[in-house]
Amino acid sequence: MANKEEFIKLLNKALEWEYAAAVQYVQHASVMTGPEYDSISAELVVHSNEEMAHAVTVSTIINDLGGTPTIEVEKRDISEDAKTMLAQDLAGEELAIKMYKELIGMAEELKEYGIRRNLEDILMQEEEHRRDILSSLGR
Repeated sequence: MANKEEFIKLLNKALEWEYAAAVQYVQHASVMTGPEYDSISAELVVHSNEEMAHAVTVSTIINDLGGTPTIEVEKRDISEDAKTMLAQDLAGEELAIKMYKELIGMAEELKEYGIRRNLEDILMQEEEHRRDILSSLGR
């Protein structure tokens, strides 16, 4: 059974990854070159903005639950190769999807239905990000 303290702890970990994703997407979008990456580079800027919106939502949830939102940032990955950058971004989205599914389950257990709904909205965008990256990788 989930408890509020563990839920807040995992929400803060998600917040660290949201910060990291926003930073990583900005850097990747800025350094990718070549006409084949023009559209995905522009999309990565959109992803970055959405990740920051997720960070605001998660931060608000943590505060509403009586926790303190973190300012720590998780690991960021960089590369000089665009396909590697996209693979790094894809790995981040896969992690986010897994994490939000777990958080949604915890919110359900804690009967935090409004929070669950907010987390489901974030999950849907993370899944969209994954589709965008998979498409740009030709998968």
